[in-house]
Amino acid sequence: MTSESRKNQVASRFDSGFWRPRVFLGVLAIIAAGVIWVTIVVLSARTVAEIRAESEVRLALFSGNVMSELRRSSIVPQLLARDPHLTSALATGDFSQSSQRLIEYRDEIGAARLLLLDVDGRTVASSDRKELGSIHRTAPYLVNALRSNTTVFNSQLDELGLPIFTYSRKVMQGNEVLGVIVVSVDLKKYERSWAGIAEALIVTDSSGAILLTTDSRWRNKTEEEALALGTEQAKTWTALRTAWLTLSGAIDTVVHGRPVIRSEARIPFQGWRIVGYSSHETVRERVATAVAIEVMAFAILAATLFYTTSRQAERRSARLQKESRELRKLNVLLQREIAERKKAEKSLEVAEQTIAQSSKLAALGEMSAAVSHELNQPLAAMKTYLAGARLLISRKRTEEAVSSLQRINDLIDRMGAITRQLKSYASKNTETLGKVDMREAVTSSLSMMEPQLRQLQIELSVSLPEEPTLVLGDRYRMEQVIVNLLRNAVDAAASVDTPEITVLLAEGDHVSLSVLDNGDGIHDFDSLFEPFYTTKDPGDGLGLGLAISSSIVNDLGGRLIARNRPEGGALFEMQLPVYGEDSLAAQ
Repeated sequence: MTSESRKNQVASRFDSGFWRPRVFLGVLAIIAAGVIWVTIVVLSARTVAEIRAESEVRLALFSGNVMSELRRSSIVPQLLARDPHLTSALATGDFSQSSQRLIEYRDEIGAARLLLLDVDGRTVASSDRKELGSIHRTAPYLVNALRSNTTVFNSQLDELGLPIFTYSRKVMQGNEVLGVIVVSVDLKKYERSWAGIAEALIVTDSSGAILLTTDSRWRNKTEEEALALGTEQAKTWTALRTAWLTLSGAIDTVVHGRPVIRSEARIPFQGWRIVGYSSHETVRERVATAVAIEVMAFAILAATLFYTTSRQAERRSARLQKESRELRKLNVLLQREIAERKKAEKSLEVAEQTIAQSSKLAALGEMSAAVSHELNQPLAAMKTYLAGARLLISRKRTEEAVSSLQRINDLIDRMGAITRQLKSYASKNTETLGKVDMREAVTSSLSMMEPQLRQLQIELSVSLPEEPTLVLGDRYRMEQVIVNLLRNAVDAAASVDTPEITVLLAEGDHVSLSVLDNGDGIHDFDSLFEPFYTTKDPGDGLGLGLAISSSIVNDLGGRLIARNRPEGGALFEMQLPVYGEDSLAAQ
């Protein structure tokens, strides 16, 4: 072999060893570019879809919160319009106790403000005494309520440009209009709870005007006007990037100079809509993380290929080590970003749990009147036992006095149980239902009512089964119903010369508890279970006992029936499902 041919062979081997790894690297670079492009497109679309889905869930939750507040407040004007005290005050012009009564109602139901207006629009009673005497002659909630026979909803802006949401209803006596009751609904509290959950949130009415918003500058504007408000001239590359993202469908618009994803949900109330704008930064971070990992993987593959195919191992090894150090730094940065994102997701979860808890706490306002009403029962019994204990001690009958004091202690335990029930509702779901023996609930209730029965010399007849009579419920709530029925029977039987009360507990297709009296009977069945309906003298009760009892029985899947007895008096029957497989499934 000549020297010339040998030179050509060495040159050929050199060229082959020189170009082969470069060809491999070129092909690898093309594959990497294709994979990264597909990752960006697919992962961006998937992440945007996830963000939209999460945003729709949040909007549905927010919509439910707003509707819960509106529905809870919508029934208040109807109830207060039937309040005999307020009706009498408007008819007689004596409003000395009306404001105090509205303050008590406000504290019980958790409303923002209660107003009682006469037909001329003058404030005659208010939960805020500073408003007494103010004139609302042209206010929409007065004008619209006087024109309608139902409860009407109004929204308007106050002097500071803040929205005011009200329900109003006219108060009538016969065919005469006496005035208007106005209840303000506090929806602005949701603006404060929405802050930080999304880039921005708005609630619009049927005309498109913004009623609620996380940005106070947007209020009472259309969505287009709000988005155009305060825009700044963006840099060239930012403007180009935003335009590209918008055309590709990755974002919908720009809020506060940031690209966002728009989601919308309907609030089933007078054409209202709720719109949320979620930040696009999550998409960018997730795509950047995935691309960085892929880049790192392809870089490692390229470095390995370059190392194994190159004869200049030492120089190329040094370069690979340098690249590896840079990649490790990048990996640390990515880990930090991932940790920050997990922290943000945890904060979002805590915020969502807080909103759900706030929704339950809002319902506590509806329970406060019931708890106050039920605490009066053991207090009245304690007063009677104390009087008896004092008399027994004065007569040196200490053992009987100790028995009375023990009963007072039991009543104190019961009062504590009632208040604990309210506290338990504030911190848990309603999962406290369990197996209740109705015989024990009846015995406990009769024990509480024993002083009143003995004081009025009422002949009591009780019939209980020998075997346990089980239902699915809550012991203390069942006792509330039974005590309410017994108190009504005591009040009815007290009007006759020989009062008698009969309590019957039986089990068949269902568990039936009947309370019979020989009083005057029932005269108005239509209003019997309505709130604030009572036949007692003013100050002796609010008329909530039967309304509360009916609600408790209905919640437990039963029903409360009332009818007159042929021989005279009334009969109240509580029917509940027998504890069994259906009850367990319901639980």
